[in-house]
Amino acid sequence: MCETHTAIVFFAGDRAYKAKKPVDLGFLDHTTVEARRAGCEREIDLNRRFAPDVYLGVGEFRGPDATTPEPLVVMRRMPAERRLSRLVGQGAAVDDVLRAVARQLAAWHAVAPRGRHVDEQGTRDALSSRWEAGFTQVRALTADGEHGLGPGAVPEAERLVRRYLAGRKRLFDARIEQGRVVDGHGDLLAEDVFCLDDGPRVLDCLEFDDHLRYLDGLDDAAFLAMDLEQLGAPEAATFFLGRYCEYSGDPAPPSLWHHYVAYRAFVRAKVSVIQACQGAVGAETAARRLVATTLRHLRVSAVGLTLVGGLPGSGKSTLSGALADRLGVTLLSSDRVRKELAGIPAEQPAAARYREGLYTPEWTARTYATLLDRAAVLLSCGESVVLDATWSDPAQRAAALRLAERTSADLVALHCHVPGDVSAARLATRVAGPSDAGPDIATAMAAAERPWPEAVAVDTSGPLESAVARALTAVRPWGTGGTPVFRRPYMEPD
Repeated sequence: MCETHTAIVFFAGDRAYKAKKPVDLGFLDHTTVEARRAGCEREIDLNRRFAPDVYLGVGEFRGPDATTPEPLVVMRRMPAERRLSRLVGQGAAVDDVLRAVARQLAAWHAVAPRGRHVDEQGTRDALSSRWEAGFTQVRALTADGEHGLGPGAVPEAERLVRRYLAGRKRLFDARIEQGRVVDGHGDLLAEDVFCLDDGPRVLDCLEFDDHLRYLDGLDDAAFLAMDLEQLGAPEAATFFLGRYCEYSGDPAPPSLWHHYVAYRAFVRAKVSVIQACQGAVGAETAARRLVATTLRHLRVSAVGLTLVGGLPGSGKSTLSGALADRLGVTLLSSDRVRKELAGIPAEQPAAARYREGLYTPEWTARTYATLLDRAAVLLSCGESVVLDATWSDPAQRAAALRLAERTSADLVALHCHVPGDVSAARLATRVAGPSDAGPDIATAMAAAERPWPEAVAVDTSGPLESAVARALTAVRPWGTGGTPVFRRPYMEPD
């Protein structure tokens, strides 16, 4: 026998029998026999979409004094030693299984029911409502001081969730337009995946509330990724999400991957709190661990706008490129945008005297406006951005701040500097590229440069790695906490 917060499963011979608990948990009500029978029938219908040869039908049993039979879900018994969770715990190679599950899930999502009633659950506001309902339930369950989740954990999660969602309506609207919101599985855990010789069997989809099963396909996949991470296999989590996005052709930004993993961790934390209230051993510890996972992924999911500025020869472009590569985010360069607007190749020289040619105040204003417009689109779609420009004008910095506020992005400003002789040596030996600034331009710009007190100073005269480390500390002061950095499938090894 095994028990969850909503059911009890009995194993006998080659069969498994699942009885619904007569409980009312707010999000489900199984207090009547009729409700439990309807739940059994619904569970069989929905799970046959994923494992038709496992879900055999509805059975029943009757106690000696009972007048009404109790309904049961009757299943083909799966071999416990082939559970994905057990194999992961044993350190077995599971890439082939994860690849097969990712393919199966993506294949179902490709043909899954869609429609306006499904799409409504994929909006930003619908996701926000689910988060808020979870926060409310957890606060109510822990109000007496027992089964707590750690000081400040839930308030921080609330703040990070609300900030991410506030600026990402465009992203969620695009997901709906792309047909990414489907009638999915809704509860994909490693303990419910069985690795059989003829392919995996995926069991126990969410059946008690259709609205919770109508979700973004990436959200569906993120549940298993979260669970793999909890089992101590973050690399497997990254591998699985990468394969799912590959098979589904999903261009989702990594920030959305992290946000959905965080959401799934919080859902499981809520379940663990419920189990703790029911007296389950170890449930409170599990809830705390899951909330810690929630916070790690929410921090990584935060969308950032990083300004990297400085005079010519200060190393800002080198640092910008290295920082963007390390973070896996988009890099936009004012030098390249300027020449693109002029209709000339980025490497073609366009040198002119200070504030002349392509470097007049009008051209510069147009360049920065375009730079920020492109950043606005990316930020609202969940993509963090590094902007490589001089940022010597306080008005341009103020415009960037307004953009960050409008898109609920975390703004960090980095000001690169080096000793004068280092800058002069770099400019004297610089090869042709997008920047046209030489020593004379650098001198004129230095004379006109305005203070930038809110920026973090970064000395780039030493090894590049030292400057990158300093920049990373400013951009992500909380570190990574062991959280895997999800990247798009084409960036992952097979």
